[in-house]
Amino acid sequence: MTTTPAPSQPVEFVRAITRLDATALVVGSMIGSGIFIVSADILRQVHSPGLLLTTWIVSGIVTLLGALSYGELAAMYPKAGGNYVYLREAISPLFGYLYGWTLFVVIQTGTIAAVAVAFARFTSVLWPGLSPNIFLGTTIRFPDPIGAIQIGLSPQRLFAIVSIVILTAINVRGVKTAAFIQTTLTAVKTAALAGLILLGVTIGRNAEAIAANLGANFWAGGALTLGVLPVVGGAMVGSLFSMDAWNNVGFAGSELKNPERDLPFAMGAGVITVTSLYVLANVAYLLVLPNSAIATAPQDRVGTAALQAMLGTPGLYIMAIAIMISTFGCNNGLILSGARVYYAMACDNLFFRSAGMLHPEYKTPSLALIAQAIWTCVLCLSGTYGQLLNFVIFAAVMFYAVTAIGIFRLRQKHPELPRPVKAPGYPVLPALYVVLTGLIAVDLLIQGATRTYAFLGLILVLLGVPVYFGWRRLARR
Repeated sequence: MTTTPAPSQPVEFVRAITRLDATALVVGSMIGSGIFIVSADILRQVHSPGLLLTTWIVSGIVTLLGALSYGELAAMYPKAGGNYVYLREAISPLFGYLYGWTLFVVIQTGTIAAVAVAFARFTSVLWPGLSPNIFLGTTIRFPDPIGAIQIGLSPQRLFAIVSIVILTAINVRGVKTAAFIQTTLTAVKTAALAGLILLGVTIGRNAEAIAANLGANFWAGGALTLGVLPVVGGAMVGSLFSMDAWNNVGFAGSELKNPERDLPFAMGAGVITVTSLYVLANVAYLLVLPNSAIATAPQDRVGTAALQAMLGTPGLYIMAIAIMISTFGCNNGLILSGARVYYAMACDNLFFRSAGMLHPEYKTPSLALIAQAIWTCVLCLSGTYGQLLNFVIFAAVMFYAVTAIGIFRLRQKHPELPRPVKAPGYPVLPALYVVLTGLIAVDLLIQGATRTYAFLGLILVLLGVPVYFGWRRLARR
């Protein structure tokens, strides 16, 4: 079998993404369904309103440290591929490939699938016929904590697949349209989340909830001590997942008008905006709902439970519509950015050659987008929101830490390279980010609730090693 070398990095990309669009891509990719769902699971793990807020605040701090550190790499390598390029240049081509491999197998595609399933779940509030019940498929039982996995077709999963196909088609037709949709939906859903917060801290304040959550009960069930830090680390799976994808704007570096300046700005401003909204949203939840109601919200839909408590039945439907917009916009950003990584891999002869070609009319990596959509649809049929979330986060955190190490490697190996933007607080803040993400990854490996998923994620990463050498062998023929 012979492989024709893929074209080198082309210049045909359309530079249509402005600083506002880039920031909207960060915010829009981060705000999906997680903030409206995962607080229920976090509270069940930490048993304390105080630790619930601590989990979100620590997740935000860690994410912000990453965004500030990555700004240097993004400004140095403002090309299609983002983290794949940073790892390839700073660590080694193998590490770059392992990131791209894991991104395709589970990180990006798994996140898109999870958000699409959540989109369908909230659509079912308006359309009860979108049932999660499998009508064609089977159940495979694994040992705990994985348990039973239902593989097959359900109305919700089919609706999720339809949404993925529609968004992929939009992104194939050009980055200008996709960026416009992203910016518009981000504005709408940011306003909706801000509205939820405003209602929660004003007219939605509930005396019963305040008595149950604040004051003497704030740390009930667990105070902030060294002994509970591992529990907080394990609970951060949900909050980190909700804050993930902040780096995706770097994947589309070749399509920004002024990437050297706009990429670091978009990452930092986007993360600060989202972290502030997330923490305030959880404050609103605690002012509206007793902690027991948060932990037992139907299908973990805390956002809809909060607005329903404030506005009655209309609140349920209003929040469902808001979250539908949020998840749809989130997936638009994830789909847009993810395909650029597979495109960059194909240009290095490490993915299907066709994925390294741009559409002759729309100047988008259309075949990379289609490949991403196909695998994502398979994942929609093979797992649930929670299971995909647990598979994703360990691999993502591990690569975040390794990529940040690349800042130190490049400072040592190539001090002469231009750095339009330097990581603030170097070397302290980047080192702190490496330590914190490393500790979180280790915690996920040793905590009983996350250990199995973390090891499976590690195995998925390591499976990429023989695949990498297989691609290299084919490229040499």
